[in-house]
Amino acid sequence: MTQTPTSIHPDTHIGLVTLRVADLERALNFYQGILGFQSIEQTPDVAILGAQDDSTTGGRKATSLLALQKLTGAPPQPYRSTGLYHVAILLPTRPDLGRALIRMAEAGLEIGQGDHLVSEALYISDPDGNGLEIYRDRPRDTWNWSNSMVKMAADPVDIAGLIEEGRREEVQWQILPAGTRVGHIHLRVGDISQAEHFYHDILGFAVTASMPGALFVSAGGYHHHIGMNTWQSRGAGAAPQNTAGLQSFVIALPNRDALAEVRARLAAHDIAVQEEDEDMIIVADPWRNRVELKV
Repeated sequence: MTQTPTSIHPDTHIGLVTLRVADLERALNFYQGILGFQSIEQTPDVAILGAQDDSTTGGRKATSLLALQKLTGAPPQPYRSTGLYHVAILLPTRPDLGRALIRMAEAGLEIGQGDHLVSEALYISDPDGNGLEIYRDRPRDTWNWSNSMVKMAADPVDIAGLIEEGRREEVQWQILPAGTRVGHIHLRVGDISQAEHFYHDILGFAVTASMPGALFVSAGGYHHHIGMNTWQSRGAGAAPQNTAGLQSFVIALPNRDALAEVRARLAAHDIAVQEEDEDMIIVADPWRNRVELKV
């Protein structure tokens, strides 16, 4: 009998993230008007957003990054709750990040920042209080690993240098550049050991970093695809479904065999799954976050 692998496929990444918003028009003014997301599809209640389409140059069509789901009048997610900490949008280059910084500053947004050694990141919130990270990665060959753990920090970003590169960029894009993707998602969880059991032991992500009250996991040697912390949520239960916040997120797997391996591990741990079709299963993590495992 062949034993199911315990690690998730190395080509796994985070796909579409769906956020609940109270006012769809207000959210679109923010995501499209300030951040430069491109509309891919829209109904009265849901908008799918992405980046520039590079198919004209032989690349792929625009990738769906975020779905905004209208929940009219929804209050912000409570401060002390599980659910979304932030969804992180990965830009292709440092000049792209500089351009994003200029746009956000011109719009008067409150911007946090952190140089994490593996990346440079900017932090904002949307009008509903949903956390966002906009970042760029440093080249992988500059990341410092020790005993399978990557060195990260929270140093100050060279803001002046970032702005200079953004202004020097030849093409001052109005739509997020082709190649932009969801780099990772960071969750508020109620317990780190419980989170590690689900995302590492069962789903198969590798632990890449930890710090007091936080854990980071990834596939394929990335610094992290999923972050988890208890800084505002230790001991908290499931996030309210009647507020703004995280509706669901996709864990994208490269093929059906990779999905079957995860399905087998879920079954071995008696985790209930919803079978959509042979290319997708849905599971809830311990805080009832909807996780869509999809080919």
